Amino acid sequence: MRESCFKGLSFLYCSIMILKDRDRKEVYIVRTARREIEGRPVLAVCYDFDRTLSPENMQDGYIRAVDYDVDSFWEESNRLAEDHCMDQNLAYMYKMLQSARGKEILNKERLKQYGGKVRLYDGIRGWFRRINAYGERRGILVEHYIISSGLREIIEGTAIAKYFTHIYASSFYYNEHGEPCWPAQVINYTNKTQFLFRIEKGILDINDNAVNDHFAEGELRVPFRNIVYIGDSATDIPCMRLVNSLGGHSVGVYDLKNTASKDTVRRMIRDERIRYYVPADYTKGSEMDILMHRIIDKTAAYEVLEEKHLRDRKEAIFQHLEGQS
Repeated sequence: MRESCFKGLSFLYCSIMILKDRDRKEVYIVRTARREIEGRPVLAVCYDFDRTLSPENMQDGYIRAVDYDVDSFWEESNRLAEDHCMDQNLAYMYKMLQSARGKEILNKERLKQYGGKVRLYDGIRGWFRRINAYGERRGILVEHYIISSGLREIIEGTAIAKYFTHIYASSFYYNEHGEPCWPAQVINYTNKTQFLFRIEKGILDINDNAVNDHFAEGELRVPFRNIVYIGDSATDIPCMRLVNSLGGHSVGVYDLKNTASKDTVRRMIRDERIRYYVPADYTKGSEMDILMHRIIDKTAAYEVLEEKHLRDRKEAIFQHLEGQS
């Protein structure tokens, strides 16, 4: 048996498996890719959360509720991580549990309530519907994902949670009383990249080891050229660099009210971590809005060319096979 793969477009990708029957005659079987399910190319837009979709850390509302100064909380959390060789995200999760004792009932529903109070950048509430509609007009299925070291429970309580295909974020394990007692998932800046590969292959379940399987290029649900990663800081660099290196679109955002945040994205583009930077403004007609339209336009144009390539290659191969029969 030998197998060859058509390299080209999204939903029209296929591979040919050539088998021999009992009479030694060759039988050709065409196997289409999983992306054919959508019937159109997929563009995956992946977001960090804090300082990307929101101007603050999502945990800050909880921190103030337990009578903690926000800056002091993060200073003590980072010192705890440094003193005990802890992951910084494990440290803040531990600090949240510790600070709640005797002051706050901490459970999943309570954390979701804090999510409902998280401030969002201008325009973000209408952003997803507007971008999805533009993608629809250009023949592109736009999906949105969160990849964040923040808490999934808080994100799930925000007004925009319903727009995400999947939320990858840190979370607690809850006992039979609904109390958080152990980290269920911890996401830091280096292991964020695994979720990009899950999105690429369409293996979204974090416990599905099929993400490690080999996929021919044509079987990838969302090739990296169709992945956008939007973030704001050094913790996003591994994802940004990966997306950049594989032909995708990495976007740095900065807060118009924070000069230092613009310096950060300028440094990232000088260091070739990102391809573009724009203000964290998601209103209609903003730089971010225009940039995303351009990315969708580029995706649509590229996939049309890939479709042409695939059709020509498929016709040529089948013509050759028919000539040999």
